[in-house]
Amino acid sequence: MSEVFRLAKIGVVMLGVSDMATSKAFYVDTLGLELSGEHGGFCFLQAGGVTLALSKELGPPSGERSGVEVVFSVEHVREAHEGLKAKGVEFRIAARVVAGPMWATDFRDPDGHVLSIFGPE
Repeated sequence: MSEVFRLAKIGVVMLGVSDMATSKAFYVDTLGLELSGEHGGFCFLQAGGVTLALSKELGPPSGERSGVEVVFSVEHVREAHEGLKAKGVEFRIAARVVAGPMWATDFRDPDGHVLSIFGPE
């Protein structure tokens, strides 16, 4: 019997950006992601088991909604919320219960991509 092919792991999520320097500073300096490299118009950031790539070639999302949301898992939503708020991140909504004991809140990056933090209170 032959094995059925399937995709099983996401390795890279790419976001289009309008200004690489501004976006790189936001993700590295404000959010604290580790820069793992830059090559050919891409900036690669370590985000746990996934690489987040910023791409000038893809361009920013058009319109008010991009249809994409990047969710960061955190150990304590309130703590992460306060830490990011202290760095100037403006949240769209207050941290709240979203499923059982799990909390979430979200904000936007410089290009309008929706980013969330999710985890226990």
